[in-house]
Amino acid sequence: MDAKLKIAFIGSHGVGKTTLCFDLAARLKRLDLAVDLVKEVARACPLPINQDTTIEAQAWILHTQIAEELAAASRYQVVVCDRSVLDNYAYLTVRAGRQPEYDALVRRWVGTYDGLFKVPIMAAPSFDGTRDVSAAFQSEVDRTIDALVDDLDVSCHRLDPQHRDGWVDEVLKAMSLPLHPPQIDLFAAR
Repeated sequence: MDAKLKIAFIGSHGVGKTTLCFDLAARLKRLDLAVDLVKEVARACPLPINQDTTIEAQAWILHTQIAEELAAASRYQVVVCDRSVLDNYAYLTVRAGRQPEYDALVRRWVGTYDGLFKVPIMAAPSFDGTRDVSAAFQSEVDRTIDALVDDLDVSCHRLDPQHRDGWVDEVLKAMSLPLHPPQIDLFAAR
């Protein structure tokens, strides 16, 4: 594969995006692709996040997300993102409403993803040292992501909650990538 590819998982917190990123990256590495992960940048934010977030914190998160994606894409064939600008923007929208300047930025940047995959809520979030555990907040963010997808006319694949074990295959198929590495014929005539 010579072309660059950028895939992002979107969804509320606590839905399994990080695990899915690592699972997908492992499968892509087995396909002999150079892969980098853009981890959730909110965890490194020096400002308040979750329900206590501010416009400044979300601006930091949005711009850091873009910077991390640019850096990864400059060095690797495939970039797998644990979040996108769209779901990061959803947290800002929940806190402070839509912001016209960020609408424009997000609308433009979502076009840089080759594949966006919406991860559904399967359970209430569990505490991991950073994540907010309010199921109501988790649901509010999820609904806001759905509204932004619709309002900004964003193309995304919605992963089927009934087939969690098949999500990586679903992503590979949607991206027209092989499900398994090519087999080497050790007994081929030379």
